[in-house]
Amino acid sequence: MITETDAVAEALADAAARWPGLTASELLHKLLEEGHAALRDSAAAERRAIAQTSGALTGIYRPGESDALRDEWPA
Repeated sequence: MITETDAVAEALADAAARWPGLTASELLHKLLEEGHAALRDSAAAERRAIAQTSGALTGIYRPGESDALRDEWPA
């Protein structure tokens, strides 16, 4: 059972507009499936972005320069 807060009611109304004729339970399942797919897609996009930019700043600091910068910060 789920408490029907204003946010849940709004989500159900939006889902009913997209998938008319489904029961509230079916709409919740659809919302769960869509949300899960969005999370997977987002995580995959983040991994791709990391892979594409990995190493982009390699060599930007001269040898020892990053250590010198770290030494400026208090311990």
